[in-house]
Amino acid sequence: MLAEMRIQGLGVIDDATLELDPGLTVLTGETGAGKTMVVTGLNLLGGGRAEASRVSEGAKRAVVEGRFAAGPAALALAEEVGAESDEGELIAVRTVSADGRSRAHLGGRSVPVGVLGRLAEASLAVHGQNDQLRLLRQADQLALLDRYAGDAVAGPLQAYRSVRAEWLKVTAELVERRDGARRLAQEADMLRHGVAEIEGVAPQPGEDRDLVQEARRLAAADDLREAAAAARAVLAGADDAATAMDSPGAVGLVGQARHRIAAAGDPELTALDPRLGEALAVLDDVAAELTGYLDRLDADPERLVAVLSRQAELKSLTRKYAADTDGVLAWAADARARLDNLDTSDEALAALAARRDELGAELAGHAAALTAARTEAAGRLAAETTAELAGLAMRDASLTVGVAPRTAAPAAVDAGEAIVVDGVPRVAGGSGTDEVELRLTPHAGAAPQPLHKGASGGELSRVMLALEVALADADPVPTMVFDEVDAGIGGRAGVEIGRRLARLARSHQVVVVTHLAQVAAYADRHLVVHKAGSGGVTRSSVRTLDDGERVVELARMLAGLDDTSSGRAHAEELLTTAASDKRSAPAAPPAPKARRRR
Repeated sequence: MLAEMRIQGLGVIDDATLELDPGLTVLTGETGAGKTMVVTGLNLLGGGRAEASRVSEGAKRAVVEGRFAAGPAALALAEEVGAESDEGELIAVRTVSADGRSRAHLGGRSVPVGVLGRLAEASLAVHGQNDQLRLLRQADQLALLDRYAGDAVAGPLQAYRSVRAEWLKVTAELVERRDGARRLAQEADMLRHGVAEIEGVAPQPGEDRDLVQEARRLAAADDLREAAAAARAVLAGADDAATAMDSPGAVGLVGQARHRIAAAGDPELTALDPRLGEALAVLDDVAAELTGYLDRLDADPERLVAVLSRQAELKSLTRKYAADTDGVLAWAADARARLDNLDTSDEALAALAARRDELGAELAGHAAALTAARTEAAGRLAAETTAELAGLAMRDASLTVGVAPRTAAPAAVDAGEAIVVDGVPRVAGGSGTDEVELRLTPHAGAAPQPLHKGASGGELSRVMLALEVALADADPVPTMVFDEVDAGIGGRAGVEIGRRLARLARSHQVVVVTHLAQVAAYADRHLVVHKAGSGGVTRSSVRTLDDGERVVELARMLAGLDDTSSGRAHAEELLTTAASDKRSAPAAPPAPKARRRR
């Protein structure tokens, strides 16, 4: 539920705070006062598109802030993104700068705009005249029926989509193998040739790097020998005894130092002997390792030729398949796996076709169950909506919700593009094999017509409201916003719409932007958008009306004048009627069940 909303710098609204009632809140005001900006603000809070043109003239940014009394779904979302709630309430903020950049915050944390969209999906539903246009599209009519049916359709639809994904995969593979047999055969030949070539060379992991090191060592064997021998001579002294006496090397010199320290007999000098012993041990070890290195080092021209030849073999592979031998081995592994899936034999094609048909039969079963669930829900939705229309001054009108198969040509079944359900070829779409169409019979004796043909603007508004009332228990969203859904309606029909909105407000929070006094009279809280001009600039504010101010506002809406005795009398009569209707209304229905929205 949306408890409060603040708007700053949005359109003609400079700074306004709206405190919304848990029941029915109406928003009224003169044309151009800025009522649309309130709905724009709600859309921004719901993650809608941000436009720099909406920022007030001269303002650096527009800011919309909403305080939500969050339900379990919204609190779970807050925990997921690291947002903080305050005793079950969440603060959502959307900022749009004058250069068009947009930022979103939830619970004091910066979040992607899409997070606000997810919050709105769980908390807020805005219905405007665009929804009436969407109501004319068959895809949206199907979604509306599924939303009403809830779990009865959601379960079969999930199973249908799961099987359909596998059916599409197998069908596509079968088509690829049949239509691309020659191409696949060429690809298989190329892969087999590559694998055979690699297996013939038989590279080892990291072999190219090891060969580079060995080749360098073999090519520079003389230089390496000279360097190692010189280093050993410096450490261990010359090999012949005569020269060694004159040039004993580091090992001999350290030994002489130890002998002289020991001969001195001074305790302080003697204390240095262990450290010299450690140095002598290290020098001995290094000298021994240099001797071993020299023994192993061999300038072998034949081995160098072999290494260079092997490098050439590996290079022929790395030019074709990958940058190094590890990549070549990986390519060979992938090629073997691909070859396993390139079987274009008749047996393989027959096995795939059998699997496709098996999945198609399973898919047809789920599609039939989905059709049955939708057909049952369609009857209930039509009956409930028709009953609501009777109360909206369309007493002789009726709505039918038709569920029909999306038929396909028999050839489509043979091609694997359709399935057979109850003996009828059907297109297997993402939402099933059904088409849903809402038809309106506006009065007795008229033929049912699709909504886009048989409903006027005013009738379409009432049909949409009747559907929303019928869908109330199937929709877990706690807050519903209606933006001038009463357009093109007046008189008695306006009173009936007010009654329906008040009834809907017994199970949901309802916010209505309206131009009809008959609707506004049923409000639990009445907000008015007031515009004022100063220095050629128009700015609007929003305030809550008390009982006396409500009479004045309703009179203005009825008569077009701020204060006439007849207008006030009519306004007071409307308020009295509305209050009486709400007192005599039946008890509120149970809280909406958390059915799955589709």
